[in-house]
Amino acid sequence: MSGTRTQTVSCENCGRANRIPAAAQGSPRCGNCHQPLPWIADADSQDFAEIAEQSTLPVLVDLWATWCGPCRMVSPALERVAREMAGRIKLVKVDVDKSPQLQQRFGVQAIPTLLILDRGKEISRQTGAAPPNILRDWVEKTLAGRTQPA
Repeated sequence: MSGTRTQTVSCENCGRANRIPAAAQGSPRCGNCHQPLPWIADADSQDFAEIAEQSTLPVLVDLWATWCGPCRMVSPALERVAREMAGRIKLVKVDVDKSPQLQQRFGVQAIPTLLILDRGKEISRQTGAAPPNILRDWVEKTLAGRTQPA
């Protein structure tokens, strides 16, 4: 079960190492200083629903492949955005070579393709690599325009 898959993240505020599950309710916070932690997880066709679609935070989905140069260039930028927006978004990375069903389901023609999901529904899409400031602006504008849960 993917919920048992964890990643260790150092808190940017106090430096304490924290274990973060790939799937959970809410958003991760440091066990020491309680500051929001960046939430970055990998998903595949089997656990995408649990990790991405059931997330209570908006999810930035990175559909990428290991052989794709622009994908490798945009990955650090996305991780930077996830760190800067800790507590507000979750970054979920999907290798389309390992999960062609998700590539097909979302109609992905080129990679990297970035999606923003809100409560499991696609609310924005961007194709191609972009620098961190452009990616963050896109995420910020998308989140500002979404309807808040009741």
